[in-house]
Amino acid sequence: MKKLFFSLSLLASFASINAQSVQAVETAAKVDSTLLKNWMHSDFQATGIYGVNTLKAKAFLAEHNRKPQNIVVGVLDSGVEYFHEDLKNIMWVNPKEKADDKKDNDKNGYIDDIHGWNFVTDKDGKSYAEDTLELTRQYSKYAKKFERNEAAKVKDPEGYKRYLELKKDYFSTITRYKMTKEVANARMSYVKPRLDALNKAFAGETLTKKKVDSFVSEDPLALEALFVFSEVPQKDWENKTIEEITASYEKKISGMLASADNNMKYNYNLSFNPQEGLGKTYGNNDVKGLSDFHGTHVSGIIAAEWDNGKGMMGTGGGNYVKIMGVRTVPDGDERDQDVANGIRYAVNNGAKILNMSFGKLVDDNSPLVKEAFKYAESKNVLIVKAAGNNNLNVDETTLYPITLVDGKQYSPTTITVGANTRNADNLRARFSNFGKAAVDVFGPGTEIYSTIPGTSKYGFAQGTSMASPAVAGVAALVWSHYPKLTAKDIKQILVETVNKNDQLKDISVSGGVVDSYKAVQKAEEIYKQRKLK
Repeated sequence: MKKLFFSLSLLASFASINAQSVQAVETAAKVDSTLLKNWMHSDFQATGIYGVNTLKAKAFLAEHNRKPQNIVVGVLDSGVEYFHEDLKNIMWVNPKEKADDKKDNDKNGYIDDIHGWNFVTDKDGKSYAEDTLELTRQYSKYAKKFERNEAAKVKDPEGYKRYLELKKDYFSTITRYKMTKEVANARMSYVKPRLDALNKAFAGETLTKKKVDSFVSEDPLALEALFVFSEVPQKDWENKTIEEITASYEKKISGMLASADNNMKYNYNLSFNPQEGLGKTYGNNDVKGLSDFHGTHVSGIIAAEWDNGKGMMGTGGGNYVKIMGVRTVPDGDERDQDVANGIRYAVNNGAKILNMSFGKLVDDNSPLVKEAFKYAESKNVLIVKAAGNNNLNVDETTLYPITLVDGKQYSPTTITVGANTRNADNLRARFSNFGKAAVDVFGPGTEIYSTIPGTSKYGFAQGTSMASPAVAGVAALVWSHYPKLTAKDIKQILVETVNKNDQLKDISVSGGVVDSYKAVQKAEEIYKQRKLK
């Protein structure tokens, strides 16, 4: 019985894998839906969908004859496809730098930084994609200090305790990846001969419910394989051949194995360090980098062009919002030095808003990022950051860069964003982190349509990584039209003008989703109160 359960569970997992791929195809088939592509702009009062209400905000600004000033948003991310059709005209251009002359014309320390800077490079300035996780780096650092060093354990008991925690987490993760590979290989070796037997029986025919229900065979392998098809949704296998189903399954298993191998080769490799020997001055001017999907999608959400008849539109509301590319995030955990340098670069070169759609659960206690946050605050720069996708209460579990110190927000010019869905009955995205003290607001973060690499390509993605730029775009919309406000003002306005919902009441500061129409109304009110023009 145990063997049969194992056998059927392997086959069931095969069915589940294929069901996921079908679901992805079905979602993609809905791409033509205008509502789905543009739901992040929705007006809650009119539609019941918690979007950011962009069109109504733009209409209000036009009615009040508010003219925007250009505003620069620094996108600290994986890279930006700066020549994308919906981004090329809204990329920040360094006005004091001459392209490709290999000189630091503006004397800011960066050569040919036309659209920004790339900090994800090795010591020779060569871009890289893969990196380790912070867990790996910290375990490696602590292991060098405490392994086979009894004196260090006695001298620094807290450090030794931290070392043991890191060691446990690191090796439990390694074990999980090894098990993933073992299970994937077991699935393949068990399922493949059964599907082959079934393929012989059907001889290339497509499956139908009638054929499955009436199937008779003396081959126990074929019968065992077919049993699963009676236990999973018909749409997941009907009108497909066994060869097609097998090919899809093999592709999924190969993907699982490749992912596990890649993680072991880079993310959890104790001897891998692409920044070894890095000096104080490093990087290059390639803001696209080697892995720019994430940053390109984020940039479109903030500032993709309006009125050009292409793709989609950013929540910033117009071409006065400019994107500065600051590559700080590899395929792995971002390094504190890169983040801190990225913040300072963006601030020093005119960015008023920074979007940071990244985070990690392990930190090296470096003051670099904290100091950079305070530097941004001192220069009246707003930081908008993602709350994270761990489904955790980040009042209790720290996500880095930090939001709270002793239960209170660390920076009054940083706004942390959770993700909401377009379903008002299940408003918080199931993956989104939350926190009554740590998460300020929510923004659209599921099924978000935006720019992706490929010059003229667009696609869907989800995460608090999408919610953060949706809110950053709103901040840019407000601040560009009311430039005499401060970063603290903008944060306060966004928090105070949300569309509230009881589902978010106890899991965020504001208890609601950002609304740009209400935000510009509030900004107009403040301008009148302060007699600003």
